[in-house]
Amino acid sequence: MKIRYSLVLFDLDGTLLDTLDDLSQAVNHALGLRGLPRHDREGVRARIGHGVRNLMKQVLPEVLRDDDAYVDTCLSDFRSYYTAHIDIHTEPYPGIPELLAGLDRAGVKLAVVSNKFQEGTDYLIHKFFPAVRFSAILGNRPGFPLKPDPAIVQEALRAADESAESAVMVGDSATDMLTAANGGVAGIGVGWGYRPVESLSSATHIVHSVAELREAILG
Repeated sequence: MKIRYSLVLFDLDGTLLDTLDDLSQAVNHALGLRGLPRHDREGVRARIGHGVRNLMKQVLPEVLRDDDAYVDTCLSDFRSYYTAHIDIHTEPYPGIPELLAGLDRAGVKLAVVSNKFQEGTDYLIHKFFPAVRFSAILGNRPGFPLKPDPAIVQEALRAADESAESAVMVGDSATDMLTAANGGVAGIGVGWGYRPVESLSSATHIVHSVAELREAILG
């Protein structure tokens, strides 16, 4: 079987998993504890992708966003609730489990590169894709920069013992495509995630279905 890329780096939220409802409920739990205005799904959707601290900061009223101590206490309540309810509504996008299993069988190396906190990333990957082999499962950890910094791409390449030329990043946002460019790898944007397709204009490929994604990876 012809394989175009021997390593695929997947974003998590909005690419492999639809996590929006669980994130929204955790956000609104933290806001509700303080009597602050809540956000609907679309309001939360627009703020996802830059780590949970940035998410919590952006959902606060603007006057509170520069109060680091306040943001941190809100984040603590968000994380406590989200960790306890992380998989209530979250599901893989249709066809994703089959795609990952098929790529794994074909000998394609797989990695996850996410701005979600590491514990949540580990838990969700092992829950929803327990039989799939991943060369690396990388989330946000203390002391490590968030995407679009290329450090997470470089770490995934080292873990898989692959070159940038053999790898592709798959994600749903301009941040993911910028991460790919910064890391020297190709970028495939998916049209089913949390960002408008127009934001993926720098992608090497844009796909609108899992079947198109499979073809883009395998050639």
